[in-house]
Amino acid sequence: MIYNKKILLFLVLFISIIGSGCIRYSFTGASIPENVNSVYIPFFADQSSSGVGNLSDRLNEALIDRFINQTRLQLANSRATADAVLEGSITNYRNGPFSITGDDETTRNEVTINVRATYQYIEKDKPEWNKTFSGAATYDTNENPIEGEETAAEEALGRVADNMFNDAVSGW
Repeated sequence: MIYNKKILLFLVLFISIIGSGCIRYSFTGASIPENVNSVYIPFFADQSSSGVGNLSDRLNEALIDRFINQTRLQLANSRATADAVLEGSITNYRNGPFSITGDDETTRNEVTINVRATYQYIEKDKPEWNKTFSGAATYDTNENPIEGEETAAEEALGRVADNMFNDAVSGW
């Protein structure tokens, strides 16, 4: 009987603490300041000279998808209306051998993409971070190498977008 009362008291206390807002948990793992409601993600220019089309568009779409679908943030149309800004450029694109057979032939290539980015809350003078992100993916050079490179580039951009998103919204 005393054991049940202790459990009930603990549960009431726990629910009261959670309900009062002392403990905040987000199932997405996002830790965004309460006063931040919008993010501006301008076009990420492709300065890599890769020759691969729409890298910038694909990166922007991936970032917008993550920020809008996995957080409570709205997409701002300009820096002036945003609470946070994520901006940068694609700085490097590399497509090179990943594995070589005994006959010195390449069987898999690896696409590596580097993106220099800055994430800043508008109300702060200094950015939260300013760094380079890298993503890579491999493809089989013996099976449709053009489509393989496109798919690998898409996967590499997805990894870059994941890392940028995680760094922007994780508070730990």
